[in-house]
Amino acid sequence: MSCAIVEKTLYLIQSDDPILKLQGARDIRRLTKSSLRYRRHFSDAVKPLVDMLRNSPSVEYNEAALLALLNLSVKDEGNKKSIIDAGALEPIIGFLQSENASLQEHATASLLTLSASSVTKPILSSFGVIPLLVDILRRSSPQAKVDSIITLYNLSTSQGNLTLILQTEPIPSIVTLLKSCKKSSKTAEKCTALLEFLMSYDECRNALTSEEGGILAIVEVLEIGSLQSREHALGALLTMCQSDRCKYRELILREGVVPGLLELTVKGTTKSKEKSQTLLRLLRNTPYERSQLQPDTLENIVFNLISQIDGKEQTGKARGLLAEVIQVSMDQSLRRLHQRATVCTPVDLSVSGAGSTISST
Repeated sequence: MSCAIVEKTLYLIQSDDPILKLQGARDIRRLTKSSLRYRRHFSDAVKPLVDMLRNSPSVEYNEAALLALLNLSVKDEGNKKSIIDAGALEPIIGFLQSENASLQEHATASLLTLSASSVTKPILSSFGVIPLLVDILRRSSPQAKVDSIITLYNLSTSQGNLTLILQTEPIPSIVTLLKSCKKSSKTAEKCTALLEFLMSYDECRNALTSEEGGILAIVEVLEIGSLQSREHALGALLTMCQSDRCKYRELILREGVVPGLLELTVKGTTKSKEKSQTLLRLLRNTPYERSQLQPDTLENIVFNLISQIDGKEQTGKARGLLAEVIQVSMDQSLRRLHQRATVCTPVDLSVSGAGSTISST
């Protein structure tokens, strides 16, 4: 890193000449794109960049300043706070409502980076960004929608913000985005994470079931999403079924959830294995314990569920996965038996030997 470059760039951004100022903003964007050190050394550029947002003569100026501030805020808590303290939120929110798609995208991306800090989350929500972000989900470009859902997820982890999100009736927009995105993507992960939170609310559960393909989209993530996405999808479905089993059981079963749940009982994390077995129990004909004649094993639960599945393809897949579940269960049982048989202490050996001697005399 060159001190001469930093000094020259700061001179440009602090200049009264619009052309020099524009060049300074572009240089800051370029230099801070992948350098934490440059981000720290250009902290003095925050105020003149925010001034550019407030007093910009053109879209070109707005974009240059927004992108420079965006890079300055990445992984730098001090710059995030400085950007907000300098008054950047007001113009950024204005760009969020702009008819210019490019400005709208840059503004959404800026809020995404700013929302990654626990300090800034309550500040952003106090400026009323949550309804605007949900509006971005409804009508903006694909990239802006992706940045918006990630920002909403970031904000949802701060106390009180989930209620604000709930008030915007976000479910239709989240479901639309989830249906259209790749189920193994980061977008799907954030959609299902937000849905898992929101399924704690009755109005959100009702909204999800009212959306055509809403539950199916979550089931698809459960089957082919990333491990994190699958856990969020499982959590969302489990929350629904636990809240009102009679209301949601058939709706969830109808979308072919059993194969995905079976796979998680074999290949999931310890947490997802437990949750998937809990959901399987809730989805069967009776969620209560069976008699001793019909033990409450995973195999019996799934046999019960398979009998309720429509469609040869789903049934075949479920039976194949059940066979795998049974095999894994048998392998685990055999390993435990083997461990018991081979673990033998010296005390055990001496007792055994004494017994043999006594019996032979």
